[in-house]
Amino acid sequence: MKGKIKIKFLFIIIIFLFVLFFIFYQIMCKNSKNVHTNSSQEIVDNILNISSYEAIVEVKIEGNKNQNSYKIKQKYTALDSNEQEILEPENIAGVKIIRQGEKLILENSALNLKSIIENYNFISSNKLDLNSFIEEYKQGEKAKCIEKEEIILEINNTDKKILYIDRKTGNPTKMVIEDNSKKNTVYILYNEVKIK
Repeated sequence: MKGKIKIKFLFIIIIFLFVLFFIFYQIMCKNSKNVHTNSSQEIVDNILNISSYEAIVEVKIEGNKNQNSYKIKQKYTALDSNEQEILEPENIAGVKIIRQGEKLILENSALNLKSIIENYNFISSNKLDLNSFIEEYKQGEKAKCIEKEEIILEINNTDKKILYIDRKTGNPTKMVIEDNSKKNTVYILYNEVKIK
């Protein structure tokens, strides 16, 4: 009699463990379906088709004889509208460069100055803007995508521009811009990025 009870008890424990394993397995499968990892092409497509973004960037410009550093807040909301506000260095903090269509607005909130330039011909030549890189990449014949630890988008037209994208977040991490002589280089580090 005791042997039959032990067998029944052992059988119940095995069934109980099997049910626990099955529940655990179902939970793990459900969680793995919810975690969606984007392919490299999806990440590139998301960057190339952004409708708006905000970013705090650190910009380092190295020339032949000097080096300057800036902290800039960038906003891009439409193909013909973007804004850059200098946060650092302190002596030029508050200066804004706003592009609205073919109008360029320069503001200095510290000095309460505002200047509007109509029909500005060079309005699309802003090298520091992520959108400028994207438009140039889409049109560039010498554009390429390299897959390493990060996704790297590269343009080699009049300037060489390289955009690094984090595989996990899908956000840009840095951009490097070199002129053809490689004497002037711009480094842009993307600290806070919100992409839509």
